[in-house]
Amino acid sequence: MAYMNFAIIALLIAGGFVAYQFIKPAAYDEQTLCLVSEDLPPHTAIILDKTDEYDAAQADLIAGLIRRTRDRLDIGERLSLFELDADGQFDPRGEFSLCNPGRGGQVNPLFRNPGMIEARYAELFEAPMDAVIEDLVVPKEAPASPILEAMARLGQTENFSPDAPARRIVIVSDMLQNSDLFSAYGGAGALPDTLPPARDVAESVERRYGRSLSGVEIEIRLIPRGRYTDLQRGALKEYWDDILSELGMRTDWRDL
Repeated sequence: MAYMNFAIIALLIAGGFVAYQFIKPAAYDEQTLCLVSEDLPPHTAIILDKTDEYDAAQADLIAGLIRRTRDRLDIGERLSLFELDADGQFDPRGEFSLCNPGRGGQVNPLFRNPGMIEARYAELFEAPMDAVIEDLVVPKEAPASPILEAMARLGQTENFSPDAPARRIVIVSDMLQNSDLFSAYGGAGALPDTLPPARDVAESVERRYGRSLSGVEIEIRLIPRGRYTDLQRGALKEYWDDILSELGMRTDWRDL
């Protein structure tokens, strides 16, 4: 009888150890808060087009959009915030790129302390992000708007390369592209006659940057611009749809 009791206890201990191995928290990188793994995590990138100005009400809507996107992240999913400048580069002053370490309500209380997890989330993820948002929503203006080039460059970066699963871009922009690829300006409220075919634009992007955007989901949060609003919601939207489809992207347009 004693032997049987000992065997049962041993089995319970062994079973508990095996269960712990499956449920215990995974190791994470202290710099990025991403899980330590050879595989890249799912990645959502929010691009704020700062090459045109927007008003205070729009700034509040942008901040709310960023926070809602953050709150929908799964544990381990990466979120990056970028500020697009007139050179098609991402201004490092506005850069934020961390993985969601998990909130108190997202963890198993048998193995982790929800209060401590929530405190870590607030200190290491939420607070740094809020600090970046304060700068991101400060209106600025620039003479050029190379939106497409910036997205293609993003697709070439290691963390947002095609090796990352579930790549998603949320871009806040008027989508009034103005670069050597094409310019939406000069048509007196309509698309200019000199606009190249969408396929030609996509081929130019692929020659420069490869198929870096293929498979990416893009959510476009449109900022209307006065006399350009009808163009933005009509012919220009269709033109963008054709370009992005040629690049292998799935597109969803929404109001800010």
